[in-house]
Amino acid sequence: MSQRLPSGSATPDLFAAYKQTPDVADELFDATGRMRPVWRRFVDRFTRLSPEEIHTRFERGDQYLRDAGVFYRQYSNDPLTERAWPLSHIPVILHEQEWDHICAGLAQRADLLEQVMADLYGPARLVTEGHLPADLIARSPQWLRPMVGVKPVGGHYLHFLAFEIGRSPDGSWFVLGDRTQAPSGAGFALENRMATGRIFPERFPRAHIHKLAGFFGAFRDAMEDLASASSKRPRVTGIMTPGPSNDTYYEHTYIARYLGMMLLEGEDIVVENGEAMVRTIEGLQPLGLLWRRIDASFADPLEFDARSQIGTPGLMEAVRTGHLAMANALGSGVLEMRAMMAFLPRISKVLTGAPLDLPNIATWWCGGAAERAYVRDNAQNMLISPADAVDLPFDLDATTALGGEFRGAPKGSIAEWLDREGDNLVGQEAVTLSTTPSWDESVKGGAVVPRPMTVRVFAARTASGWQFMKGGYARIGRSGDATALAMQRGGSVADVWVVSDRPLPKTGPQLPDEGTFLRSSPGWLPARAADNLFWLGRYLERFEDAARLVRAYHLRLAATDNRNDPRLKSLHLYLAGYGVDLDQTLPEALIARVISARSCATKVRDRFSSDGLAALNDLLKTASRMTATVQPGDDCARAMSVLIRKIAGITGLVHENMYRSAGWRFLSFGRALERADAMAALLAQFADGQAPEGSLDLAVEVGDSVITHQRRYRIETSRNAVIDLMTLDADNPRAILFLIRAMRTHAQALPRASLNGRPSELLRTILPLEARLACAHPDEITSEDLQGIRAELAEVSDLLSSIYLR
Repeated sequence: MSQRLPSGSATPDLFAAYKQTPDVADELFDATGRMRPVWRRFVDRFTRLSPEEIHTRFERGDQYLRDAGVFYRQYSNDPLTERAWPLSHIPVILHEQEWDHICAGLAQRADLLEQVMADLYGPARLVTEGHLPADLIARSPQWLRPMVGVKPVGGHYLHFLAFEIGRSPDGSWFVLGDRTQAPSGAGFALENRMATGRIFPERFPRAHIHKLAGFFGAFRDAMEDLASASSKRPRVTGIMTPGPSNDTYYEHTYIARYLGMMLLEGEDIVVENGEAMVRTIEGLQPLGLLWRRIDASFADPLEFDARSQIGTPGLMEAVRTGHLAMANALGSGVLEMRAMMAFLPRISKVLTGAPLDLPNIATWWCGGAAERAYVRDNAQNMLISPADAVDLPFDLDATTALGGEFRGAPKGSIAEWLDREGDNLVGQEAVTLSTTPSWDESVKGGAVVPRPMTVRVFAARTASGWQFMKGGYARIGRSGDATALAMQRGGSVADVWVVSDRPLPKTGPQLPDEGTFLRSSPGWLPARAADNLFWLGRYLERFEDAARLVRAYHLRLAATDNRNDPRLKSLHLYLAGYGVDLDQTLPEALIARVISARSCATKVRDRFSSDGLAALNDLLKTASRMTATVQPGDDCARAMSVLIRKIAGITGLVHENMYRSAGWRFLSFGRALERADAMAALLAQFADGQAPEGSLDLAVEVGDSVITHQRRYRIETSRNAVIDLMTLDADNPRAILFLIRAMRTHAQALPRASLNGRPSELLRTILPLEARLACAHPDEITSEDLQGIRAELAEVSDLLSSIYLR
């Protein structure tokens, strides 16, 4: 192998384990064993790196992905299990001429799929004339009868496609699958590119690699045009996601941020009079286009799958009336059937008069007739017809060309099984995928080894036709298992570089002429997103308040070593009322509050910073580790101090870095309301005349106002001083009056704060409470008054929810 590497390579042993497999194509070497020219400059530079530098560079790319919060959801018992993005650090490299050839063939295929879709939901010529079996289409759960006869807005059914392609042993490319339902991976391709840019930052290869950003810009423009085509008035464009439990939810949030589109779940949308509307804090706003990342059968429980809890009732009606454009059209999943590939070559000739430039993997549909099916005998590497397989037992170590396995099937002949099950079976020729360089850490010091791979190619419909992303996404098989390309089965993902022989011109957004600049609006805030931000603020504050109280308890436990101390018993009883069990050294309720906060943040990833979410995850990990080690007394008090500092870091990120949009106001409103309620409850209990001795000191300590109290009052704690500082001081960020004024300021900045020249109902509830406290004297505030303040704050919360969050 070393003789094939460029001369002067400092570490040819990096490729010592790279052994080509006979009759398998390879991306690095051609059929003659020579290195493909497109790889030479990269390999020359890579082999000059020391193993230590390679490790450092790879770690740099991984660190970027961690810092950016890139993850995928691995299906498990925990629906929120997040796994680190499995980047294969060495890219797949293809020459631009080869890429252009691939894209030309896929553009032909995309047009063909559009024609098939239009026929299946239109005149049905292909079925009527026998080019597609009627029972194949009718039995498909992805063929949606309500779409028959519905003309899509803009005239096209398909707008965003992905194709899985592979290289055959003879070096040619073929299509393994069409992704028409809700293709994933385009957003991850951008992150692949960002990570590899940190691994290989040099001018070469960067100056020679085609960029990805232009692809998204063209598609965004096309979607905005499509949204406006559904109506003359401005309409919202959105991405419809199944929600945080989806395995590619990160990508949905990433693309929503990147393209400036609203990320919507089914509950965010309501259909009235055939129009889809988005629930926002400013009321219902008309929706013009949805880029659908949800399976069509779940999109509308009224007309498709009634069990769906993630769709929008009536969504199909909005499509039918022409008020809503959909990318891709509902029902496009029918094109993903593996059986469809069996008929596409003939359909291409029927509809276009030409064969497919980029062929399928060979595919058969059994169609209930055993004589049409074939079985692959792995032991002999051959196809066996059912006529020759009548007596073959099912426990053969054989994989069918039907895409399944006979292992574990009932005893009997293959032919009998095919007669029973053939309607649902599709035959596909077993294929051998090409291999590509991949880094293997299991080899001592690390080495480059060949791994099987496929490339995913993305196509977007634009005003000028199909535009293709130039690279970005390849799936790499796991070591020792050539079939394990899927991430759920341990596969990884690599960047794909489409390179030119010459440096490419710099591309980027054109600067506007002087005088034409317009600052764009931050956009509408969905009510669901506002609700999650509001409760994120509340859960963060609930955690901090509980942590301060637990710390106060253990500080006094360390000082007295007496759990029967009246202050400790009072604290124990007080926290028990909030579900915090002080018999647990680090109460489970604290962990639950962090989990609740993280859940809210996860649901608004498109509006909450990656640093903030990373800090929340770090807080949860730290608190969870502490549960197994922390001891009562000083140890627990110190642990609580660590957690309080971490939560302060999170709130600091929010306060210092979050744009002062409506979303920030809802988060801040939630924090202020929760803190005011907690302070009122604390003072009602511990500033009461019946409270144990030392309770006033405890209230000042939990309120983080010890130094302020000492500087302002210079006396022992008294009830009036504590009430003045913690309730009526408009300059103390822990005081109730300060917090109510903050709520009033946020409420005044929200939509509909004024109605017909009068304050909104929300403000009319806050303003009297603020005025009453601003004019009060400390000795006028009783424990009953403090409980009354809590009741008024609950009314404020209810009003906020009823006005903005429903």
